[in-house]
Amino acid sequence: MIDKRLLALPGMRRYMVILGILVFVQAVAVIVQARFLSVAIVNLWNLEPLNSILEPGIIFAVAFLCRHLLTVAENRVFFPFVEKTSGDMREKLMAKIFHLGPAEIEKQGTGNIVTMALEGIDKVQTYLMLVIIKILDMSITPWLILLYILFLRWEQAIFLFIIFPVIILFMVILGLAAQSKADRQYEGYQRLSNHFVDTLRGLSTLKQLGLSKRYADNVYDVSESYRKETMSTLRIALTSTFALDFFTTLSIAVVAVFLGFGLMDGKVTLLPALTILVLAPEYFLPIRNFANDYHATLNGKNALSAVLEILNEPEVGDTDKLADFKWQADANLTLKHMNFTYPNTDKPALKDVSVSISGMKKVGIIGASGSGKSTLINIIGGFLAPDQGGQVALNGHELPHLNQKAWQKNFLYIPQNPYLFHATLAQNIAFYVTNASPASINQAVSKAGLADWVATLPDGLDTMIGEGARTVSGGQAQRIALARAFLDTNRKVLLFDEPTAHLDIETEAALKKDILPVFDNHLVFFATHRLHWIGEMDYVLVVDHGQVVEQGTPAELTAKNGEYVKLRSEMGAPEL
Repeated sequence: MIDKRLLALPGMRRYMVILGILVFVQAVAVIVQARFLSVAIVNLWNLEPLNSILEPGIIFAVAFLCRHLLTVAENRVFFPFVEKTSGDMREKLMAKIFHLGPAEIEKQGTGNIVTMALEGIDKVQTYLMLVIIKILDMSITPWLILLYILFLRWEQAIFLFIIFPVIILFMVILGLAAQSKADRQYEGYQRLSNHFVDTLRGLSTLKQLGLSKRYADNVYDVSESYRKETMSTLRIALTSTFALDFFTTLSIAVVAVFLGFGLMDGKVTLLPALTILVLAPEYFLPIRNFANDYHATLNGKNALSAVLEILNEPEVGDTDKLADFKWQADANLTLKHMNFTYPNTDKPALKDVSVSISGMKKVGIIGASGSGKSTLINIIGGFLAPDQGGQVALNGHELPHLNQKAWQKNFLYIPQNPYLFHATLAQNIAFYVTNASPASINQAVSKAGLADWVATLPDGLDTMIGEGARTVSGGQAQRIALARAFLDTNRKVLLFDEPTAHLDIETEAALKKDILPVFDNHLVFFATHRLHWIGEMDYVLVVDHGQVVEQGTPAELTAKNGEYVKLRSEMGAPEL
């Protein structure tokens, strides 16, 4: 019912103690409220003087007010903690995804990651706010009420004690059925997110190819499947709610009947009987509230599990063997007999890759889609660790992998879809340089070809972009990533993973003019399947089915008349 990993969240145990005290006081207020309401009614029934009714009536009103003020206090005390915890969790999630790299996004799906970071964390926040307080309420309030009833009349206390676990058992059975349905619903939600985001990102391409209608039908089918899963989950939820209401109402009715018999037989007086009858619904109220919120927060629990799974996912170990490493003109990177296999697969994605690169070169990585270009970029970026047996070395220092902080401080990574944070345009550009001056940011903007666009923005560089703010086109996003590269002159290695794959020819041609100057005095790895870029490269790696089948300068590869020439011919690339 509750994820035990919640207790491991920083500060959770302290807040649970505070909330437990508030819930305990609230339970006492419930008992006082029931007792003095019953006293006022009995005195009224017995035609007692007004003072004998007014005094318990005031105490009842104070207890009633105290009870509900404590509910407000519980939420006001707990909400700042939940808000901070969920905010920290979102930051940790984004940092973790950044460290795990593009491979994690590819495994999880872009839509799933986006949904998890935005709506998923919001669902976790709702889950924390509702479940923790309800669990404490269910753990404290019924048992204090039961203890008080035991002093009034033990027969009713025994009956209520016996019926409570029966209701719990029934709710567990229905809860497991609802959890199974909710799991499938959440999987459908993730699938819908991935389909929708991927289709949206490639919409312009799909329209050009005349495939937009087909993919619209695909999104409709996935959303229809998600709707059916949601309705199935709701049926279980409504059934369990009806069953719980039926059993609790029946139990209260049984208590009322036996109290009525006791009153007629003279075995119990009106005051304790009425007090027990008033407290009986309160005895079942916490479990009813918890059951309602349990169904309302199943998605939050699933989202929390998904977030924690990523946060607990092991990273490629950082061995820090490259203190103060700087890529310079005499630096060397060597990959020798390197292999890489994705988890849960038997076929290696990269096989026996051997490459040696020195100095400030422009290295093109070409091959058909799925040939292993992005995997090789991820290996070089340290986002993935190669299989054991190969050799990775920087300046002759052998390393188990390239997830070294010193190495990663030397490169900029520009993927197909650069991530834009919910921040100002200036803050997005200064992502790698925290102390960048306004003048240097403006200079980077100009070099990246963004000056005209920025001039049209009402707030200029202070315009909010990214999540939930102003949207930018694919070309503008790439130029923002390019401005980051122009701004940070200390990073001498550039990793491009098909940066123009989703751009039309005109946008790509305009962007190319601004990209080429940043290549100067850098080591560039440029993965692409658009071969017009190869003319700008000093060295080319031809990747096919995970293997580097050819490597050399464009002139050398042309002279070989091998896979490079064949690939150019198949793609209709012009002769160099």
